Order: sequence, then structure tokens, then C-alpha cells
Amino acid sequence: MQAIEIKPVEYEHPQDGASCVAHAWARTPAPTTAEQRVELKERIKRLLKEKQAVLVSHYYVDADLQDLAEETGGCVSDSLEMARFGRDHPAKTLIVAGVRFMGETAKILSPEKRILMPDLDATCSLDLGCPADEFTAYCDAHPDRTVVVYANTSAAVKARADWMVTSSIGLDIVKHLHEQGKKILWAPDKHLGSYIQKQTGADMLLWQGSCLVHDEFKGVELELLKAQYPEAKILVHPESPANVVALADVVGSTTQIINAAVESDCDTFIVATDNGILHKMRAAAPGKRFIEAPTAGNSATCKSCAHCPWMAMNGLQNLADLLENMDQPEVSAANEIFVDAEIGKQAVTSITRMLDFAAAKKAKVQPGPDLAQEAKLFSGIGPA
Repeated sequence: MQAIEIKPVEYEHPQDGASCVAHAWARTPAPTTAEQRVELKERIKRLLKEKQAVLVSHYYVDADLQDLAEETGGCVSDSLEMARFGRDHPAKTLIVAGVRFMGETAKILSPEKRILMPDLDATCSLDLGCPADEFTAYCDAHPDRTVVVYANTSAAVKARADWMVTSSIGLDIVKHLHEQGKKILWAPDKHLGSYIQKQTGADMLLWQGSCLVHDEFKGVELELLKAQYPEAKILVHPESPANVVALADVVGSTTQIINAAVESDCDTFIVATDNGILHKMRAAAPGKRFIEAPTAGNSATCKSCAHCPWMAMNGLQNLADLLENMDQPEVSAANEIFVDAEIGKQAVTSITRMLDFAAAKKAKVQPGPDLAQEAKLFSGIGPA
């Protein structure tokens, strides 16, 4: 088997009002043969059952891990639904295939459960670019603002916030706060924050972080690609730059993008989000064509090439190794998520406030007989 590759990764780290380039790294799991994949998948299925653990996988991780989650009674979803599923599942051990903030969110909602990850070093540029101490100082400098943070943040940043939001409900919550006359301090994604600010007209002070995947999509090259496929609908995640969002037929969260592809009469789509989602989209809408939005083109560096290097750290081999050794003491240090109890209590408040808002919004909607016509009333209630 080939050696694991360590690759350098650049990301934005806002400092003193400017966006600076910072450096991190990611491990790339060694490739496996078809025979090894079959053996590892069978081994993982057996171990999940033996260890009485449940696997939850994000839409962006390896297709085999997505399939394994569904085949073994787990789930494939966005970060918040992964955590909610784990909270409500009877299993006492939750295996999270994703990035670290997702494991922390799961632990915040299920403090009594054991939360394990194939690789704790799998992180996120938005999380890295918004350190808790720097963010706390920023908040303290603007005490008149209501603090709203995106789900892609650490437990400590969520604990400092008044609200946590997902990409599907962030616009509704900021609109609600704006109508109350609140001024907003938003973090960490500048593109999502700018999109919400434009849509709501809210007074928003934006932390200048970005997702290294979505930040790479190119508006000019997207226009050229659209010219090649004029019949295609463009589906864009709002973490993308404004000139990409402006070209979209649908702007939405991961779940909303998948639903749009399923529900649309169109059969060709250009997709501007992490290409890991294409596996789920092809399964949910068989026979339809999905084309990756361009990250290449003039002045492109292709830092991620439309796939998160940290999501790619989740593999069959390290998942199988984790399950094989999860009862060993060293696993607690290498693979288990811990969240300080006080931070967890504070963070769950910001999450619960969002969930209560979503529940109240849903309860106020009384659908008529034509659900398809009124589907827009339910937008923003779902996950990230």
C-alpha cells in the first residue's frame, strides 16, 4: 500500500481587518484496490455492529463512507442533521465522518455519548480562520451587536455567539433580527454573510473568512461553461463569491441543492459546491447530468479543485482501524471528541435558539392543498 501523502493547504485568516494567507496541512489516505475496498467495507460493517456504534457521514466525504452510513442504519447529511441524528439514535457511540467542528457539534448535542472520528486533524478553513480568542476579542470590541455565527465554527466560537445558524436558515434569522432593529456581528464566512446582508439589508459587520473550496469557483469561467450547456441549471452554495452566486438558478444549502436537482424538470446541472455531493445527487436523481462548476481558469491556483482536503482525510482504512481499536486507551487521545462542559452548555444555547426559531417558523406555516405551489413557504427550515 502506498504511503499517506501530507499536502500543504492555504486558507484565509483575517487579521487586523485584513485577510491574510495562513498555512495548514492535510493527510491524503493511501489509495486502495477494488479488493481492499470490498474487504474494508465488510470489516467496517461487522465492527459497527459488534461495537454497537452508528456511522454518520457528510455529503462531502468519500462515496464509500456515504454508502456505508446508509447501509448500516446511519445517515448521510449536513453537519447539523448528522448531530441531530446522533442525538436521537439509541447508539451510545457515534462515528462522525466529516471534519472536526462536526464532531464537536455532535458532542454538544449529545454530551453523554462517545463521539469518535477517523482523524481528529480533519478540520475546516472557516474554523481555522476564526480562532476563539481572536473572535472573542472582536466581539468584545463591538458589544452593541448581536453575534451570529455559522455552523462551520468551533464549539468555543459557538459558545461566544448569541445565535448559531446554518446556510438554509441564516437568511431568515438575520431578517428576523434586522426587523427587531438589531445590528449583527457575523462570522466567519464573508461570502455567505455578504449574500445575507444583500438579501436582508441588515447592518452586518463581517468576519472575513472563507471556505477554500467555495472561494475558488470562478464567475467568468462559469459563464463560459454555461454557454457550452445553455440548457443547464446552475446550483450554487452561498459560500461562493458574489459573481458566482449572481449566475445561479438556485442558491441553497447542500440539502436544498440536492432537492432542487430532484424536483427540477431540468436534466443537466452545473453544481458549485464540494464535488463530494455529486455522489448523493446522482443517487437521488438518476439519469440526470451533473457538471462541476469551474475552479480553473485565469489566475486559478486550484487549491482544492472543488474537494475539501480535510474531508478527504476520512477513508475506509482509518475508519476500519478506528473501529478495530476503539476500546484501546490511546483512541481517546487520537480519535475522540471532547468539549469542555461549560463551553458545551454555552454553545448549546446558540444552537437551541436556532432550532426553536425553526420549529416556530414551521408551526406557523399552514399549507394548503397544493404543496408543490407552497413549497417555498418551507424554505430555510431545513439543515445546512
